[in-house]
Amino acid sequence: MKFELEESLRGAPNEELLEDLRRSAKAIGRNTITMVEYGQIGKCHPSTMQLRFGSWSKALKLAGLQPSRSKIGITDEELFENIESLWVSLGRQPRYGEVKSPSSQFSASTYEKRFGSWSKALRAFVAWIRSDSQDQNLQEVEAAARPADSTVQMASPQRRTRREISGRQRFRILVRDGFRCKACGASPLDHKGVVHLDVDHILPWSKGGETTDDNLETKCKQCNLGKGNAFNA
Repeated sequence: MKFELEESLRGAPNEELLEDLRRSAKAIGRNTITMVEYGQIGKCHPSTMQLRFGSWSKALKLAGLQPSRSKIGITDEELFENIESLWVSLGRQPRYGEVKSPSSQFSASTYEKRFGSWSKALRAFVAWIRSDSQDQNLQEVEAAARPADSTVQMASPQRRTRREISGRQRFRILVRDGFRCKACGASPLDHKGVVHLDVDHILPWSKGGETTDDNLETKCKQCNLGKGNAFNA
């Protein structure tokens, strides 16, 4: 058995990334490619393309490829965002029979046609949700490994992460915390007065806290407003 490192394009020039998109699309015999398909045969993670070029559709356009849309014009991201919305409204993983109107924008059969089955669609969704966390971790490693005298400087040398909490990261924290406020235990699932849950920093950003999963927690609106800029010592 050979022990070989997989080829990676992280840090490669833009044109090299775009060329890998074109190569991957050609490998499947089409003039486009979805995020899921590229994740299986591409040399880097699809989210790397999104971060570099702004979105998957922009990356495809710059590569001279067609949008990765199905016959009815639905992107993978739209399907994943619909699962996220349904999961949040239910407070748990949606079941096959619940993927229907009016709760869901798309039917379960749409997911079956795209991914092969509902369970495969859920696995692809989980990979998509986790992708920004993987990129964040890699960015932190790269920042730590960068020489002190490097000509490439970060906007704030002490910072490893951005202040903003992405939609995918927010969803991960809500699921991890069981869709319940970590301060008072309230949840929209069994408390009618709780209509919205926030995800916020435990150690505030203004006091040096990072936007990492272990420094985020779920709070109901009332507890979050009461917290202000305070935190547990």
